[in-house]
Amino acid sequence: MSLRAPLFLLGLLVSIQALMMGIPATVDLLAGHPNWRAFATSGVICLFVGVALAVTNLSTVDDLRPRQAVFFIVMAWLCIGFFGAGPFYFSIWFLSPVDAIFESISGITTTGATVIEHLQFQSKGLLLWRAMLQWVGGIGFVIMAASILPALQIGGMQLFHLETSDRSEKIMPRADQIIKRIGLVYLLLTILCIVGYALAGMSTFDAVAHALTTVSTGGYSTQNDSLAAFNSSLIEWWAILFMVLGSLPFVLYARAFAQGPQVLAHDGQVRTMLLIMACGVGLCLVMLVQLPPSQTGVDAQGLGLLRLIVFNIVSVMTGTGYASAAYDTWGAFAVPVFFFLMLLGGCAGSTTCGIKVFRLQVMFQTLTCQLKKVSSPRMVAVPVFDGRPIGDDVVASVMGFFFLFATSLAITAAALGLMGLDFLTCLSAAASALANVGPGLGDLVGPASTYASLPDGAKWILCVAMLLGRLEFLTFLALLTRRFWAR
Repeated sequence: MSLRAPLFLLGLLVSIQALMMGIPATVDLLAGHPNWRAFATSGVICLFVGVALAVTNLSTVDDLRPRQAVFFIVMAWLCIGFFGAGPFYFSIWFLSPVDAIFESISGITTTGATVIEHLQFQSKGLLLWRAMLQWVGGIGFVIMAASILPALQIGGMQLFHLETSDRSEKIMPRADQIIKRIGLVYLLLTILCIVGYALAGMSTFDAVAHALTTVSTGGYSTQNDSLAAFNSSLIEWWAILFMVLGSLPFVLYARAFAQGPQVLAHDGQVRTMLLIMACGVGLCLVMLVQLPPSQTGVDAQGLGLLRLIVFNIVSVMTGTGYASAAYDTWGAFAVPVFFFLMLLGGCAGSTTCGIKVFRLQVMFQTLTCQLKKVSSPRMVAVPVFDGRPIGDDVVASVMGFFFLFATSLAITAAALGLMGLDFLTCLSAAASALANVGPGLGDLVGPASTYASLPDGAKWILCVAMLLGRLEFLTFLALLTRRFWAR
């Protein structure tokens, strides 16, 4: 396998990352904050490495073969996460190497778990850099899920194979058309979100930073108390809207240009996701109405209570990770509800991660067909997704994904247990990292806490888990096999 094309692309990617660091560096320089030096130092290092990679591996990259694409995907996330840690490490607050890499990988994977405890003391440039990492990670995953994963037949994503691409060995022969449309939609949603936040009362800086992390469903905030610090119902409803928009398939947005917005309303995956959200809201609403405030810590009533529930349900299910309340104290019933939604995630081809709604639909349809065959052995039952028959290859891919997700969850939780953490922290932190949600459950990693108190070993484990979940497992694990590197 020739690595010249992937390494050339990696060089360009790292060089672009170096140029991006100029934006937060300028913000800190204009504000008179000395932290601009951290971005300047990191930018020079990134530019040197990026240019060196690109110059020494000059080649044509019109079409990537499957193994080249897998190598590039994994290395791209590793490189951006590693070099993105530079500003955190060189900053005047001097995060340790593990904390800097954890913060960067959490950002680029749009997980949103943080080790920074006092955000109000950080420079605006550093806060903006956290938001930019998540914004880049969001659009990066959408492009990967729309253009590369379907052709690689990973996790059942071949259900969403683009009509603009053929099914040959080439990965992205004509994907540039769909990428341009997706990029335009992503940019427009971000601009609309910025305008809405600004009109709702945020400062320009806060509006930009939060819009970048809302549309990408990342969840990094400029405040310790997340959006609850602004104490504005309008801001929270606006965030709910754009968290949902960010969790919808961006391929459908691209198709809406030609077919009209009704394609979103007619999509079965979108309807199922909204139905699950509504069920979660209904269950929590019934529970909080019946329990006294002394047990749940929730004093809100009426529309305020509804907003509180909807905001946190949508935030957790979309993997954004914003928090306006400590929902893990809402009673024993709330913990399994939020844990299930944390694992589930949004739609395929969106900025969200997790299991994804379409895989739940595929498994449900497959189970329904198996039950029909048990009752009527001669019946020919074919699972269907959005009016199309589901092939055996898709079912096998989805079942493989479920197996890998469950196995990874068990191994990650067990590894965290070896670090001396309690059961709830181990399980929820592992699930949060693999599903790229951010906040977990419990006192250590709950919505009102940070990951700063975890031991360094646990942070390294969670870094691997975040990358594993963001890369849809098979992409990451393929590089660890001997057959992948064989001629």
